[in-house]
Amino acid sequence: MKDCLTVALPKGRLGEQVYARFAAAGYPCPGLTGDSRRLIFETEDGALRYFWSKPSDVGAYVERGAADLGVAGRDILLEYRPAVYELQDLGLGLCRMAVAAKRGFRDDRRRTLRVATKFSRIARDYYASLGRDIDVIHLNGSIELAPILDLSDVIVDIVETGTTLKENELEVVETILPISARLIANKAGYAFHKRRIDALAAALAFDSEE
Repeated sequence: MKDCLTVALPKGRLGEQVYARFAAAGYPCPGLTGDSRRLIFETEDGALRYFWSKPSDVGAYVERGAADLGVAGRDILLEYRPAVYELQDLGLGLCRMAVAAKRGFRDDRRRTLRVATKFSRIARDYYASLGRDIDVIHLNGSIELAPILDLSDVIVDIVETGTTLKENELEVVETILPISARLIANKAGYAFHKRRIDALAAALAFDSEE
C-alpha cells in the first residue's frame, strides 16, 4: 500500500454522513459505498485509505496506530477514553446523553438509584459529581426495557429524537451532555503527519461551514 493516511470510519448512518463530508472536502473513494467485500479502500490519488469499524472500536484502532485518523462520537471518547488527540468537532451525529425514566418518576434519595446503561463510566462519573449513590446495571441491548420491567429506576443513554422513549411511556428527566462526532488522531501519527492532517482537518472544517 502507498504511504497514505488511514482513516477509521464508524459503521452506520453516522459513518455515511462522515464519509460524505470527506468526499465533499476532496477525498472521495467511490468503492467505499459499494457492495464490495474488501476491507480497506484507497482513494484514486493515494491520499487516504478508509475502513469501516464498529463505532466503539474506532478509538482503539486510532490509539494503537492501526489508523492515523478516525471519527468517533463524544460518547465513545468519554466512555472508553482512548489516548488520542481530539482535533475537531465535525458537527455531525448531534444528539445528547440523558437520564430517562418512567413518566412521573421521582428520585428517592434515601435508597440507591438503579441505573441501566451501555455507558457505565459516563453514568458513574455523572452521578459521582452529584454525590448520588447508584447501582449500575450494564446492558448492551434495548436499554428502554429496564425501567419498564422494573430492572432499573432510570436509564442513561443517547437520545436523538426521543420517539422511542415516548412510545414506551418514558421521558428524559436530566440531560448529561451534548454528543457529536469528533475527528481524532493517533498521537505519534499526528506528530509525523502534522501538515497533512492539519490540511485535511481544515478542509473538513471549511466544508462544514458551507
